[in-house]
Amino acid sequence: MPIVFARSTTILSHPSFIDAGIMHMRTTVMPALADIESCLGMSLLVDRTSGRCIATSSWRDEESLRASEGRVGLLRDEAAEVFHGRTEVSRWEIAAMHREHHSGRGACCRVTWFTIDPADMDRGLDVWNLAALPKLKEVEGFCSAGLMLDRATGRSVTSLIFDSAQLLDAGSERLDALRDAGSREARAAMTDTCDFELVIAHLHVPEMI
Repeated sequence: MPIVFARSTTILSHPSFIDAGIMHMRTTVMPALADIESCLGMSLLVDRTSGRCIATSSWRDEESLRASEGRVGLLRDEAAEVFHGRTEVSRWEIAAMHREHHSGRGACCRVTWFTIDPADMDRGLDVWNLAALPKLKEVEGFCSAGLMLDRATGRSVTSLIFDSAQLLDAGSERLDALRDAGSREARAAMTDTCDFELVIAHLHVPEMI
C-alpha cells in the first residue's frame, strides 16, 4: 500500500478570531488545496478555550508534499493573518487510519503526542494496530483513529475521533488506560494531549491498518 503523507500546521490564535479563521479555511484554503492534484484533502481541529487550532493536509506521496511547500506556505501565511496567530509546521507519514463510521456534526477529537526511539517505531505501529485499535473500537461513540509518525525525530501523534464531546468525556478513563498501557508496550512517552472540536473533516486518507 502506498504511504500517504501529511503536513500539519498548528495555529496559536486568539479565541475571538477563530470563527473568522474557520470561514477562511473553508472558503479560501480548501478550494486552493483542491486545485492541487496531489492533495487528498484537509481537516481542521479547534480548541476554542486556548485558541490552539490544527490544520492538516494529506498528500499522495512525500514528493508531492515537498513540491507543494511554496504554494502552501503562502496559504499558511494568509491563514495566520486571519487567525491573528503564529504557526508551527510538522510533516508526517500517515502510518495507520481506521474508520468505524464517518463523523458528523459535533464530533470531537483527542490528539496525543508521543516521543519514541526511532528504532522502536515499527514496534509502536504493531502495538497500535494489534493491541490498541481493537479495544478502541469497543468504546461508545468511537468514529475513527489515525497514527502519524516522524521517523527521523521519533515523534508520533494519534487522533481519536468520537461522535461528541460528551461521549469522548465519558470514555476518558478507559481511553487513558489504553493510552498508558500502549505507551508502556511501545516504549513511548506521552508529551502532550488535547481535545479539539472537529470543524472540517475532509482529510480523505484511505483506510490503512
